[in-house]
Amino acid sequence: MDINNNVIEELVYTRPDALTVTSTHYCPGCTHGTAHRLVAEVIDEMGIKGKTIGVASVGCSVFAYNYFDMDFVQAPHGRAPAMATGVKRLMPDRAVFTYQGDGDMISIGTGEIVHAAARGENITVIFLNNANYGMTGGQMAPTTLPGQKTTSSPNGRDVEMQGYPVKASEMLSTLDGASYVVRRSLHDPKNIRLAKKAIRTAFEVQMRGLGFSLVELLSICPTNWGMTPVESLHWMEENMVSYYPLGDYKVHPAIANLRF
Repeated sequence: MDINNNVIEELVYTRPDALTVTSTHYCPGCTHGTAHRLVAEVIDEMGIKGKTIGVASVGCSVFAYNYFDMDFVQAPHGRAPAMATGVKRLMPDRAVFTYQGDGDMISIGTGEIVHAAARGENITVIFLNNANYGMTGGQMAPTTLPGQKTTSSPNGRDVEMQGYPVKASEMLSTLDGASYVVRRSLHDPKNIRLAKKAIRTAFEVQMRGLGFSLVELLSICPTNWGMTPVESLHWMEENMVSYYPLGDYKVHPAIANLRF
């Protein structure tokens, strides 16, 4: 209120320009929506919406092109990094990013993501890890935790039979072509803010021509986990964060001191 007790309205929260006015298909509590907003806010703040091209994967995020108000292409299952490579090489002045889930990127798309990172392709990858195949019914994924129950591992993941989960950030950070590889989480406001800073840094890496960047985001899947959204957030904090430690796994010296 002002000195005359008049109410002063201030807009503090609105839809980013980089998102369309569209109701999403995601389940209640799904953190894909949170990730979409973070990416859109970063693109708006950098002023690059008109020169950004997204590559949608196959999975729950298959309809990402409906929600981002910018140029988008749809890749075959797992092939988003390969398609992004072609787009970026053809139009190197554009900001090119893929948006992928764990079933898409670390299962059928393992070859594409590994070699895109090894080549140092100047693209940005937003990778959501919710530890299951969300779109097709909650089956065990390469990222499913040991002992975690899914529709295809009803007794829990048995590492002796089904192997250990793939830790994508740790693996990709060992490749010389990778310039920025980090893992963040979407389970509380503090970590969501840190996730946004990481996404901004990943795009800065690309715009400065420094090579491959990837931000892994630990995410929840309440429907397939059989939990409420609140229960899912607690479960992720108590289980996924300990197995998939948050942090920076590879940071190019040129952006080590960036602050946003």
